Amino acid sequence: MDLGLTGKIAWVTAASTGLGYASALALAREGCDLAICSRSEEAISSAAGRIRQETGRKVLAMAADVSRKEDLERFVAAALAEYGGVDIVVSNTGGPPAGGFLDFDDDAWVNAFNSLLMPAVRLSRAALPSMKERGFGRIIYITSSGVKQPIQNLILSNSLRAAVTNMMKSLATEVAPLGITVNCVAPGRIHTDRVDSLDQGAAARSGKSLEEVRREAASRIPVGRYGRPEEFGRAVAFLASEAASYITGSAWQLDGGMVGSL
Repeated sequence: MDLGLTGKIAWVTAASTGLGYASALALAREGCDLAICSRSEEAISSAAGRIRQETGRKVLAMAADVSRKEDLERFVAAALAEYGGVDIVVSNTGGPPAGGFLDFDDDAWVNAFNSLLMPAVRLSRAALPSMKERGFGRIIYITSSGVKQPIQNLILSNSLRAAVTNMMKSLATEVAPLGITVNCVAPGRIHTDRVDSLDQGAAARSGKSLEEVRREAASRIPVGRYGRPEEFGRAVAFLASEAASYITGSAWQLDGGMVGSL
């Protein structure tokens, strides 16, 4: 299927590894030129080099911590200066610390708010004028299966990613008449460094081996395994495409059937 993405401009944040990188690579494979960022200059430069080498697409890469307003504004300004506009935004952020309700003080909640919700707000606000002018736009927020079935010991992520999801639903209704779609992609257990870290934490708390934790987690997934980042990236590319023009206001689960609710 031709997804109609050749020559589109995509911004992808937190794109040096994991789901952000998988999304950026999938979009570049479909013909998008990219602006990508992460907190590490070395990591994002390396990611950009790999994407350029494989796809031949143009990639603007820069270090930026999207939880910091000034960093995000600098990234947006550089991307607009480079490309003159944007068609696709993939808003991705690193996960907050694991823990239960009594583990976190006010500062931890404020930090989670600034790192999970506000980057999504600011990126969308920055991209919408260009998308309105073009009569085309795709805004995609990477969230978590925890927004539909809260994940034990991840109260900050469960709470703030749910806020992003509800913002998505409201924004989708506002901008749908303008040719702009807004959706979330909610991963379950995709094999990334973040999931490895959570599994290691679960092993330490339970006294089980890492292999036992992974086997038990996989046993609760109907397809019997963790997802692969490239599977996630392909779903993001589809949602960004012309083929998905009638899909908006949705939260797509990529979880191998793990979440029990509809």
